[in-house]
Amino acid sequence: MEKKESVLCIHRDRLPSSWVNTKSIVPLDLATFIEKCTQSEFDFINRKEAEQDPDLKQVIPYILLQTKGLDQTAIYNRQGSEKRLHDLWSLGIGGHINPIDQENEQASFKDILISGMERELDEELIKRPTCDQAKFVGIISEDITDVGSVHLGAVFQILTKTPESYLPGPELFQFQWAKTKELNQLNLELWSELTLALISL
Repeated sequence: MEKKESVLCIHRDRLPSSWVNTKSIVPLDLATFIEKCTQSEFDFINRKEAEQDPDLKQVIPYILLQTKGLDQTAIYNRQGSEKRLHDLWSLGIGGHINPIDQENEQASFKDILISGMERELDEELIKRPTCDQAKFVGIISEDITDVGSVHLGAVFQILTKTPESYLPGPELFQFQWAKTKELNQLNLELWSELTLALISL
């Protein structure tokens, strides 16, 4: 039997227009992001339906790992369940937010977002230092690719002094630390290119 997954979505037309352009790179503080998404209202919708409906934006925590001096950035090769991204290099760890991330009916959008982000890190990384905190830096969105047109990236950044403390799980294929200044030489997924542009603003 096919597994039914529900994912957190917001209707595109309820979001600020600057967030959902053909290509959007928006530096933002967490409080503003939470406020706008809460006002726009959100719901958990069957993923199969959401993937076919560009009127919906599935919110995806997208977490960037970098060393404190920004000299190195963690990268991995896309080999997971999303076949449309295969063989592209990615800088972002993350995935869909599910009902499991909503502890109770009263849970706020912030609680759900942070819970989903932390769960994704725990699922993708076998080991990580708890002292390294994720900081929200803004959003990315694009309607250029099939994947991008139905997703909204909530970008977080983790800066670490101990990159060797991060142990990847099997989903992070060929996980490694690369020189940040050489990332543009890689065949990056579009979201990773947008993320690099976001953190340089």
